Amino acid sequence: MRTTLICAALALGLGSTPALAQSGEITIWSWNIAASSLKATVAGFNKQHPDVKVTVQDLGNQPTYDKSIAGCAAGGVGLPDIVSIENGEAENYWSQFPDCFVDLHTLGYTADDQKKFPDFKRTELEVGDKAYAMPWDSGPVAAFYRRDFYEKAGVDPASIKTWDDFIAAGKKVQAANPGVTMTNADFNGDTEFFRMISNEQGCGYFAADGQSITVNQPKCVDTLAKIKDMKDAGIISSADWGTKITNNTAGTVATQVYGGWYEGTIRTESAGENGKWGVYLMPSLTADGPRAANLGGSSLAITSASKNKEAAYAYLKYTLETNEGQITMLRDFGLVPSLISALDDPYVSQGLPYWGGQAVWKDILATLPKVVPSRGTPFQSDAEIIMRAVQTKYLGGGYPDAKAALDAAASQIASATGLPIK
Repeated sequence: MRTTLICAALALGLGSTPALAQSGEITIWSWNIAASSLKATVAGFNKQHPDVKVTVQDLGNQPTYDKSIAGCAAGGVGLPDIVSIENGEAENYWSQFPDCFVDLHTLGYTADDQKKFPDFKRTELEVGDKAYAMPWDSGPVAAFYRRDFYEKAGVDPASIKTWDDFIAAGKKVQAANPGVTMTNADFNGDTEFFRMISNEQGCGYFAADGQSITVNQPKCVDTLAKIKDMKDAGIISSADWGTKITNNTAGTVATQVYGGWYEGTIRTESAGENGKWGVYLMPSLTADGPRAANLGGSSLAITSASKNKEAAYAYLKYTLETNEGQITMLRDFGLVPSLISALDDPYVSQGLPYWGGQAVWKDILATLPKVVPSRGTPFQSDAEIIMRAVQTKYLGGGYPDAKAALDAAASQIASATGLPIK
Protein backbone atom coordinates (compact mmCIF):
# COMPACT_ATOMS: atom_id res chain seq x y z
CA MET A 1 0.00 0.00 0.00
CA ARG A 2 1.43 3.40 -0.95
CA THR A 3 -0.16 5.25 1.92
CA THR A 4 -0.25 4.46 5.60
CA LEU A 5 -3.10 2.25 6.72
CA ILE A 6 -4.51 2.29 10.21
CA CYS A 7 -4.59 -1.42 10.92
CA ALA A 8 -5.99 -1.04 14.40
CA ALA A 9 -8.81 1.27 13.44
CA LEU A 10 -11.71 1.48 15.86
CA ALA A 11 -14.72 -0.10 14.23
CA LEU A 12 -17.19 -1.25 16.85
CA GLY A 13 -20.02 1.20 16.50
CA LEU A 14 -17.97 4.31 17.23
CA GLY A 15 -17.93 7.30 14.95
CA SER A 16 -20.57 9.54 13.57
CA THR A 17 -23.79 7.55 13.32
CA PRO A 18 -26.68 9.95 14.04
CA ALA A 19 -27.50 9.86 17.72
CA LEU A 20 -31.27 9.68 17.29
CA ALA A 21 -32.88 6.24 17.17
CA GLN A 22 -33.74 5.21 13.64
CA SER A 23 -37.06 3.85 12.46
CA GLY A 24 -38.98 3.07 9.30
CA GLU A 25 -38.13 0.83 6.36
CA ILE A 26 -35.19 0.49 3.99
CA THR A 27 -34.83 -1.65 0.89
CA ILE A 28 -31.58 -2.95 -0.62
CA TRP A 29 -30.87 -4.31 -4.09
CA SER A 30 -28.19 -6.97 -4.37
CA TRP A 31 -27.49 -10.41 -5.86
CA ASN A 32 -26.87 -14.06 -5.03
CA ILE A 33 -24.48 -14.76 -2.12
CA ALA A 34 -24.02 -11.03 -1.60
CA ALA A 35 -27.75 -10.63 -0.97
CA SER A 36 -27.74 -13.62 1.38
CA SER A 37 -24.87 -12.13 3.37
CA LEU A 38 -26.70 -8.82 3.77
CA LYS A 39 -29.76 -10.69 5.05
CA ALA A 40 -27.50 -12.40 7.60
CA THR A 41 -26.55 -9.03 9.13
CA VAL A 42 -30.10 -7.83 9.69
CA ALA A 43 -30.57 -9.58 13.05
CA GLY A 44 -27.45 -7.95 14.47
CA PHE A 45 -28.44 -4.57 13.06
CA ASN A 46 -31.92 -4.83 14.54
CA LYS A 47 -30.48 -5.40 18.01
CA GLN A 48 -29.18 -1.83 17.75
CA HIS A 49 -32.03 -0.47 15.63
CA PRO A 50 -35.13 -2.56 16.38
CA ASP A 51 -37.49 -0.10 14.70
CA VAL A 52 -35.93 -0.32 11.23
CA LYS A 53 -37.31 -2.94 8.86
CA VAL A 54 -34.67 -4.06 6.34
CA THR A 55 -35.71 -5.77 3.10
CA VAL A 56 -32.98 -7.24 0.88
CA GLN A 57 -34.08 -8.00 -2.68
CA ASP A 58 -32.00 -10.52 -4.63
CA LEU A 59 -32.29 -9.29 -8.22
CA GLY A 60 -29.24 -11.05 -9.66
CA ASN A 61 -26.00 -9.33 -10.63
CA GLN A 62 -26.73 -7.93 -14.08
CA PRO A 63 -30.35 -6.99 -13.31
CA THR A 64 -29.16 -5.00 -10.28
CA TYR A 65 -26.83 -2.99 -12.51
CA ASP A 66 -29.35 -2.59 -15.32
CA LYS A 67 -32.24 -1.55 -13.07
CA SER A 68 -30.16 0.86 -10.99
CA ILE A 69 -28.67 2.54 -14.07
CA ALA A 70 -32.16 2.84 -15.54
CA GLY A 71 -33.44 4.28 -12.26
CA CYS A 72 -30.66 6.85 -12.18
CA ALA A 73 -31.43 7.79 -15.79
CA ALA A 74 -35.07 8.28 -14.77
CA GLY A 75 -34.11 10.70 -12.01
CA GLY A 76 -34.27 8.13 -9.21
CA VAL A 77 -37.69 6.69 -10.04
CA GLY A 78 -38.12 3.18 -8.64
CA LEU A 79 -34.77 3.02 -6.87
CA PRO A 80 -34.38 1.43 -3.42
CA ASP A 81 -32.65 3.05 -0.45
CA ILE A 82 -29.37 1.15 -0.94
CA VAL A 83 -27.80 -0.32 -4.08
CA SER A 84 -24.99 -2.87 -4.27
CA ILE A 85 -22.33 -1.65 -6.71
CA GLU A 86 -19.30 -3.56 -7.96
CA ASN A 87 -16.12 -1.51 -7.68
CA GLY A 88 -15.22 -2.06 -11.32
CA GLU A 89 -18.53 -0.52 -12.40
CA ALA A 90 -18.70 2.23 -9.79
CA GLU A 91 -17.33 5.03 -11.92
CA ASN A 92 -19.93 4.30 -14.60
CA TYR A 93 -22.50 5.55 -12.09
CA TRP A 94 -20.68 8.62 -10.80
CA SER A 95 -19.63 9.83 -14.26
CA GLN A 96 -23.11 9.53 -15.79
CA PHE A 97 -25.31 10.30 -12.78
CA PRO A 98 -23.39 12.27 -10.11
CA ASP A 99 -26.62 13.27 -8.37
CA CYS A 100 -28.13 9.77 -8.17
CA PHE A 101 -26.35 8.83 -4.93
CA VAL A 102 -25.82 10.61 -1.63
CA ASP A 103 -22.42 11.99 -0.68
CA LEU A 104 -21.91 9.98 2.51
CA HIS A 105 -20.07 12.88 4.10
CA THR A 106 -23.42 14.65 4.41
CA LEU A 107 -24.61 11.78 6.64
CA GLY A 108 -21.57 11.79 8.93
CA TYR A 109 -18.95 9.73 7.05
CA THR A 110 -15.67 11.25 8.22
CA ALA A 111 -12.01 11.04 7.26
CA ASP A 112 -11.51 8.72 10.23
CA ASP A 113 -14.24 6.44 8.87
CA GLN A 114 -12.55 6.38 5.47
CA LYS A 115 -9.21 5.39 6.98
CA LYS A 116 -10.76 2.18 8.28
CA PHE A 117 -10.67 0.84 4.72
CA PRO A 118 -7.70 0.23 2.37
CA ASP A 119 -7.06 2.87 -0.25
CA PHE A 120 -7.51 0.39 -3.09
CA LYS A 121 -11.14 -0.15 -2.03
CA ARG A 122 -11.94 3.55 -1.88
CA THR A 123 -10.22 4.65 -5.10
CA GLU A 124 -13.25 4.10 -7.33
CA LEU A 125 -15.84 5.16 -4.76
CA GLU A 126 -14.70 8.72 -4.15
CA VAL A 127 -14.58 11.65 -6.55
CA GLY A 128 -12.88 14.81 -5.36
CA ASP A 129 -14.24 15.53 -1.89
CA LYS A 130 -17.32 13.34 -2.35
CA ALA A 131 -17.73 9.74 -1.13
CA TYR A 132 -20.52 8.04 -3.06
CA ALA A 133 -20.28 4.58 -1.50
CA MET A 134 -18.81 2.68 1.45
CA PRO A 135 -16.47 -0.29 0.79
CA TRP A 136 -18.06 -3.69 1.31
CA ASP A 137 -16.29 -6.90 0.31
CA SER A 138 -12.90 -7.19 -1.35
CA GLY A 139 -11.07 -9.80 -3.39
CA PRO A 140 -7.50 -10.28 -2.11
CA VAL A 141 -6.02 -12.88 -4.45
CA ALA A 142 -4.88 -16.28 -3.21
CA ALA A 143 -4.01 -19.68 -4.66
CA PHE A 144 -6.49 -22.36 -3.55
CA TYR A 145 -4.91 -25.78 -3.97
CA ARG A 146 -5.58 -29.49 -3.52
CA ARG A 147 -3.27 -30.71 -0.78
CA ASP A 148 -3.45 -34.34 -1.90
CA PHE A 149 -2.43 -33.58 -5.50
CA TYR A 150 0.52 -31.47 -4.40
CA GLU A 151 1.65 -34.03 -1.83
CA LYS A 152 1.53 -36.86 -4.35
CA ALA A 153 3.82 -34.80 -6.60
CA GLY A 154 6.17 -33.88 -3.76
CA VAL A 155 5.41 -30.19 -4.19
CA ASP A 156 5.57 -27.93 -1.14
CA PRO A 157 3.40 -24.84 -1.79
CA ALA A 158 5.76 -22.80 0.39
CA SER A 159 8.41 -23.31 -2.27
CA ILE A 160 6.29 -21.59 -4.94
CA LYS A 161 7.39 -17.96 -4.86
CA THR A 162 7.40 -17.07 -8.56
CA TRP A 163 5.18 -17.86 -11.54
CA ASP A 164 8.12 -19.82 -12.96
CA ASP A 165 8.04 -21.89 -9.76
CA PHE A 166 4.31 -22.33 -10.36
CA ILE A 167 4.99 -23.63 -13.88
CA ALA A 168 7.61 -26.10 -12.64
CA ALA A 169 5.30 -27.27 -9.84
CA GLY A 170 2.45 -27.60 -12.31
CA LYS A 171 4.40 -29.96 -14.50
CA LYS A 172 5.18 -32.14 -11.46
CA VAL A 173 1.59 -32.10 -10.23
CA GLN A 174 0.23 -33.08 -13.63
CA ALA A 175 2.80 -35.85 -14.08
CA ALA A 176 1.96 -37.34 -10.69
CA ASN A 177 -1.82 -36.97 -11.07
CA PRO A 178 -2.98 -38.12 -14.53
CA GLY A 179 -6.05 -36.25 -15.73
CA VAL A 180 -5.40 -33.28 -13.44
CA THR A 181 -4.57 -29.79 -14.76
CA MET A 182 -2.54 -27.42 -12.57
CA THR A 183 -5.02 -24.54 -12.98
CA ASN A 184 -7.86 -23.11 -15.05
CA ALA A 185 -8.39 -19.76 -16.77
CA ASP A 186 -11.34 -18.39 -18.70
CA PHE A 187 -9.33 -17.34 -21.73
CA ASN A 188 -12.44 -16.97 -23.86
CA GLY A 189 -14.54 -14.79 -21.59
CA ASP A 190 -12.29 -13.09 -19.07
CA THR A 191 -8.84 -11.63 -18.39
CA GLU A 192 -8.67 -12.61 -14.73
CA PHE A 193 -5.05 -13.76 -14.77
CA PHE A 194 -3.94 -10.60 -16.56
CA ARG A 195 -5.82 -8.36 -14.14
CA MET A 196 -4.59 -10.23 -11.06
CA ILE A 197 -0.91 -10.37 -11.99
CA SER A 198 -0.75 -6.87 -13.48
CA ASN A 199 -2.36 -5.46 -10.32
CA GLU A 200 0.18 -7.39 -8.26
CA GLN A 201 2.90 -5.70 -10.30
CA GLY A 202 1.39 -2.23 -9.95
CA CYS A 203 0.13 -1.94 -13.53
CA GLY A 204 -3.32 -1.78 -15.08
CA TYR A 205 -5.44 -0.56 -17.95
CA PHE A 206 -5.34 3.04 -16.72
CA ALA A 207 -3.12 5.35 -14.69
CA ALA A 208 -3.92 6.02 -11.03
CA ASP A 209 -5.57 9.32 -11.91
CA GLY A 210 -7.70 7.67 -14.61
CA GLN A 211 -6.55 10.17 -17.21
CA SER A 212 -4.31 8.01 -19.40
CA ILE A 213 -3.83 4.45 -20.68
CA THR A 214 -1.03 2.35 -19.18
CA VAL A 215 -1.86 -1.17 -20.35
CA ASN A 216 1.28 -1.39 -22.55
CA GLN A 217 3.76 -0.40 -19.85
CA PRO A 218 6.60 -2.83 -18.94
CA LYS A 219 5.01 -4.60 -15.97
CA CYS A 220 1.83 -5.26 -17.94
CA VAL A 221 3.94 -6.59 -20.81
CA ASP A 222 5.80 -8.90 -18.41
CA THR A 223 2.45 -10.08 -17.07
CA LEU A 224 0.98 -11.02 -20.44
CA ALA A 225 4.20 -12.74 -21.50
CA LYS A 226 4.17 -14.86 -18.34
CA ILE A 227 0.56 -15.91 -18.92
CA LYS A 228 1.57 -17.18 -22.35
CA ASP A 229 4.51 -19.03 -20.76
CA MET A 230 2.02 -20.81 -18.48
CA LYS A 231 -0.31 -21.65 -21.33
CA ASP A 232 2.52 -22.85 -23.57
CA ALA A 233 3.81 -25.02 -20.72
CA GLY A 234 0.47 -26.81 -20.72
CA ILE A 235 -0.37 -26.14 -17.07
CA ILE A 236 -3.51 -24.07 -17.74
CA SER A 237 -6.70 -25.38 -19.30
CA SER A 238 -9.46 -23.05 -20.46
CA ALA A 239 -12.59 -23.13 -18.31
CA ASP A 240 -15.42 -20.72 -17.60
CA TRP A 241 -16.93 -20.12 -14.16
CA GLY A 242 -19.23 -23.14 -14.15
CA THR A 243 -16.63 -25.48 -15.59
CA LYS A 244 -14.16 -24.48 -12.92
CA ILE A 245 -16.64 -25.46 -10.23
CA THR A 246 -17.27 -28.77 -12.00
CA ASN A 247 -13.52 -29.39 -12.19
CA ASN A 248 -13.10 -28.59 -8.48
CA THR A 249 -15.71 -31.17 -7.53
CA ALA A 250 -14.54 -33.76 -10.06
CA GLY A 251 -10.94 -33.51 -8.90
CA THR A 252 -9.53 -32.54 -12.31
CA VAL A 253 -7.83 -29.28 -11.28
CA ALA A 254 -5.13 -28.77 -8.65
CA THR A 255 -5.23 -25.00 -8.16
CA GLN A 256 -7.59 -22.08 -8.62
CA VAL A 257 -6.10 -18.58 -8.41
CA TYR A 258 -8.86 -16.12 -7.55
CA GLY A 259 -10.07 -13.41 -5.21
CA GLY A 260 -10.58 -14.46 -1.60
CA TRP A 261 -14.34 -14.62 -2.09
CA TYR A 262 -13.72 -17.90 -3.97
CA GLU A 263 -13.24 -19.59 -0.60
CA GLY A 264 -17.00 -19.67 -0.15
CA THR A 265 -17.51 -21.03 -3.66
CA ILE A 266 -15.16 -23.97 -3.13
CA ARG A 267 -16.43 -24.71 0.36
CA THR A 268 -20.10 -24.71 -0.61
CA GLU A 269 -19.99 -26.06 -4.17
CA SER A 270 -17.42 -28.79 -3.46
CA ALA A 271 -18.40 -29.73 0.08
CA GLY A 272 -17.38 -33.35 -0.48
CA GLU A 273 -13.70 -32.36 -0.66
CA ASN A 274 -13.66 -31.40 3.01
CA GLY A 275 -10.08 -31.24 4.30
CA LYS A 276 -8.46 -31.65 0.87
CA TRP A 277 -7.96 -27.97 0.02
CA GLY A 278 -5.43 -25.39 1.27
CA VAL A 279 -4.36 -21.84 0.49
CA TYR A 280 -1.08 -20.07 -0.26
CA LEU A 281 -0.07 -16.61 -1.46
CA MET A 282 -0.19 -15.88 -5.18
CA PRO A 283 3.26 -16.15 -6.79
CA SER A 284 5.11 -13.12 -8.18
CA LEU A 285 7.20 -12.43 -11.28
CA THR A 286 10.37 -12.39 -9.16
CA ALA A 287 11.41 -14.19 -5.99
CA ASP A 288 11.33 -10.99 -3.93
CA GLY A 289 8.41 -9.39 -5.79
CA PRO A 290 4.99 -8.38 -4.44
CA ARG A 291 2.46 -11.13 -3.75
CA ALA A 292 -0.78 -9.22 -3.23
CA ALA A 293 -3.53 -8.23 -5.65
CA ASN A 294 -7.27 -7.70 -5.71
CA LEU A 295 -9.89 -9.19 -8.01
CA GLY A 296 -13.48 -8.10 -7.60
CA GLY A 297 -15.37 -6.66 -4.67
CA SER A 298 -18.33 -4.38 -4.11
CA SER A 299 -19.67 -1.40 -2.18
CA LEU A 300 -22.98 -0.08 -0.88
CA ALA A 301 -24.37 3.29 -1.94
CA ILE A 302 -27.40 5.23 -0.67
CA THR A 303 -29.64 6.64 -3.37
CA SER A 304 -30.68 10.28 -3.41
CA ALA A 305 -34.23 9.00 -3.88
CA SER A 306 -34.18 7.26 -0.48
CA LYS A 307 -36.86 8.45 1.93
CA ASN A 308 -34.92 7.17 4.93
CA LYS A 309 -31.28 8.12 4.36
CA GLU A 310 -30.35 8.24 8.05
CA ALA A 311 -31.58 4.67 8.67
CA ALA A 312 -29.83 3.53 5.50
CA TYR A 313 -26.60 5.08 6.72
CA ALA A 314 -26.99 3.44 10.13
CA TYR A 315 -27.27 0.11 8.30
CA LEU A 316 -24.07 0.80 6.34
CA LYS A 317 -22.27 1.75 9.54
CA TYR A 318 -23.24 -1.51 11.25
CA THR A 319 -22.84 -3.89 8.32
CA LEU A 320 -19.64 -2.51 6.81
CA GLU A 321 -17.92 -0.60 9.58
CA THR A 322 -18.10 -3.03 12.49
CA ASN A 323 -16.23 -6.27 12.92
CA GLU A 324 -19.50 -7.92 13.92
CA GLY A 325 -21.20 -7.08 10.65
CA GLN A 326 -18.24 -7.94 8.44
CA ILE A 327 -17.33 -11.18 10.22
CA THR A 328 -20.95 -12.37 10.04
CA MET A 329 -20.75 -12.16 6.24
CA LEU A 330 -17.30 -13.75 6.19
CA ARG A 331 -18.26 -16.66 8.44
CA ASP A 332 -21.59 -17.43 6.81
CA PHE A 333 -20.88 -16.78 3.14
CA GLY A 334 -17.15 -16.19 2.63
CA LEU A 335 -17.46 -12.50 1.73
CA VAL A 336 -14.05 -11.00 2.41
CA PRO A 337 -14.07 -7.90 4.63
CA SER A 338 -12.60 -4.63 3.47
CA LEU A 339 -12.59 -3.34 7.04
CA ILE A 340 -8.97 -3.32 8.20
CA SER A 341 -9.79 -3.98 11.86
CA ALA A 342 -11.38 -7.29 10.85
CA LEU A 343 -7.81 -8.60 10.55
CA ASP A 344 -7.71 -8.68 14.34
CA ASP A 345 -11.03 -10.45 14.88
CA PRO A 346 -10.58 -13.85 16.61
CA TYR A 347 -12.49 -15.66 13.85
CA VAL A 348 -9.85 -14.70 11.31
CA SER A 349 -7.20 -16.63 13.26
CA GLN A 350 -9.27 -19.80 13.60
CA GLY A 351 -8.26 -22.95 11.79
CA LEU A 352 -11.11 -24.08 9.52
CA PRO A 353 -11.90 -27.80 9.16
CA TYR A 354 -12.72 -27.64 5.45
CA TRP A 355 -9.27 -26.20 4.80
CA GLY A 356 -7.41 -28.88 6.70
CA GLY A 357 -7.30 -26.81 9.87
CA GLN A 358 -5.55 -23.91 8.13
CA ALA A 359 -6.43 -20.38 9.27
CA VAL A 360 -7.00 -19.35 5.67
CA TRP A 361 -8.50 -15.96 6.46
CA LYS A 362 -5.48 -14.89 8.45
CA ASP A 363 -3.29 -15.63 5.42
CA ILE A 364 -5.64 -14.09 2.86
CA LEU A 365 -6.59 -10.93 4.77
CA ALA A 366 -2.97 -10.21 5.69
CA THR A 367 -2.43 -9.18 2.06
CA LEU A 368 -5.11 -6.45 2.12
CA PRO A 369 -2.83 -3.58 3.22
CA LYS A 370 -0.38 -4.47 0.45
CA VAL A 371 -2.76 -4.23 -2.51
CA VAL A 372 -1.98 -1.41 -4.95
CA PRO A 373 -5.01 0.71 -5.92
CA SER A 374 -6.19 0.21 -9.50
CA ARG A 375 -8.58 2.56 -11.28
CA GLY A 376 -11.45 1.13 -13.26
CA THR A 377 -12.58 4.53 -14.63
CA PRO A 378 -15.86 4.86 -16.57
CA PHE A 379 -14.12 2.97 -19.39
CA GLN A 380 -13.38 -0.28 -17.58
CA SER A 381 -15.86 -2.33 -19.61
CA ASP A 382 -14.54 -0.91 -22.89
CA ALA A 383 -10.96 -1.79 -21.96
CA GLU A 384 -11.96 -5.25 -20.76
CA ILE A 385 -13.73 -6.16 -24.00
CA ILE A 386 -10.75 -5.00 -26.05
CA MET A 387 -8.25 -6.81 -23.83
CA ARG A 388 -10.15 -10.10 -24.06
CA ALA A 389 -9.89 -10.07 -27.83
CA VAL A 390 -6.23 -9.06 -27.81
CA GLN A 391 -5.40 -11.74 -25.23
CA THR A 392 -7.10 -14.44 -27.32
CA LYS A 393 -5.24 -13.36 -30.45
CA TYR A 394 -1.88 -13.15 -28.62
CA LEU A 395 -2.19 -16.56 -26.95
CA GLY A 396 -3.01 -18.00 -30.34
CA GLY A 397 0.19 -16.61 -31.87
CA GLY A 398 -1.41 -13.61 -33.54
CA TYR A 399 1.17 -11.09 -32.29
CA PRO A 400 4.98 -11.38 -32.42
CA ASP A 401 5.29 -10.65 -28.69
CA ALA A 402 3.45 -9.32 -25.65
CA LYS A 403 4.57 -5.73 -26.28
CA ALA A 404 3.06 -5.73 -29.76
CA ALA A 405 -0.17 -7.18 -28.37
CA LEU A 406 -0.49 -4.56 -25.65
CA ASP A 407 0.48 -1.73 -27.98
CA ALA A 408 -2.46 -2.83 -30.08
CA ALA A 409 -4.71 -2.97 -27.01
CA ALA A 410 -3.61 0.50 -25.90
CA SER A 411 -4.30 1.93 -29.36
CA GLN A 412 -7.77 0.38 -29.47
CA ILE A 413 -8.60 1.59 -25.94
CA ALA A 414 -7.45 5.09 -26.90
CA SER A 415 -9.77 5.05 -29.90
CA ALA A 416 -12.69 3.85 -27.78
CA THR A 417 -12.17 6.27 -24.89
CA GLY A 418 -10.37 9.32 -26.24
CA LEU A 419 -7.76 8.99 -23.51
CA PRO A 420 -4.04 9.36 -24.34
CA ILE A 421 -1.53 6.52 -24.04
CA LYS A 422 0.93 7.32 -21.28
